[in-house]
Amino acid sequence: MPHPDWLVAEDDRFSSLILPNAQLDRLWQAGRWCEGPAYFAAGRYLLWSDIPNDRILRYDENDGHVSVFRQPAAFSNGQTLDREGRLVTCEHGSRSVTRTEHNGRITTLADAFEGLRLNSPNDVAVKSDGSIWFTDPSYGIDSDYEGGKRRSELDCHVYCLPPDGELRRVADDVEKPNGLAFSPDESWLYVSDTGATHRADGPRHIRRFRVGQDHRLSGGDVFATSDCGLFDGFRLDVAGNLWTSAGDGVHCYAPDGTRLGRILIPETVANVCFGGISRNRLYVCATTSLYAVTLNTRGHHVIGEAIAPSDIRAPART
Repeated sequence: MPHPDWLVAEDDRFSSLILPNAQLDRLWQAGRWCEGPAYFAAGRYLLWSDIPNDRILRYDENDGHVSVFRQPAAFSNGQTLDREGRLVTCEHGSRSVTRTEHNGRITTLADAFEGLRLNSPNDVAVKSDGSIWFTDPSYGIDSDYEGGKRRSELDCHVYCLPPDGELRRVADDVEKPNGLAFSPDESWLYVSDTGATHRADGPRHIRRFRVGQDHRLSGGDVFATSDCGLFDGFRLDVAGNLWTSAGDGVHCYAPDGTRLGRILIPETVANVCFGGISRNRLYVCATTSLYAVTLNTRGHHVIGEAIAPSDIRAPART
């Protein structure tokens, strides 16, 4: 059976990842810049950020209902779950990384490094040892559109917050660090660099770093370079294939760096996330809309995904 015209195979391996009767579903459309999806299996719902509208939205997989999870939301961006199923969020407005506790209260995990304020944490990943890794570009303080225009106190870096709580800078040579994700065995950390937003000949690629036992990174060779727009956020499946946002949709790369194919989306894509009962539903945040497509592969296990946090809409902060 031929692929629909919104699926573009560039390698024979792509066909094994796509269902022959696949459909691209637009689930919702009313955002300004949709970002940061995180899936909660216990409740079968997806949270994602609509940054300029300063809200976190909630899609119920059971009945397709969309509601506001939190507003205002400190201009939240990237989100994920920790080992206990708590929501971890990058916030442009507060220039911090926070955690939503099971009772709904919000705890600030990191908002400064060596006495200087972070820029605007962008995307976050949690390793199985409980360490929290995040990127800190300047996008949320460059203008008032996705946060508030402020002076930058730090260069743009990648950070790790180990379980002992002492924030560490783990990569200082990424111009505008953006999306990040671990390989299934956590031996590699992938980081996108979107420096081309601020410099015409700036980077528009994903780099791959070797992860050491002591939360240190090494290497950092370019894994893939975008030929359409920029790579923003991405996730990996159980086989180590990387599914990334791009200007024309979602691009899929094999672990060897070969682009296997593309899912064409009629809007610029910001981020993706695996969900569904079998983790084979790829949710796509694309400018104004939330899309989804069911694949013939599964996202690798998300830490804590079997537990959902309390849905408290007006949380207190500590």
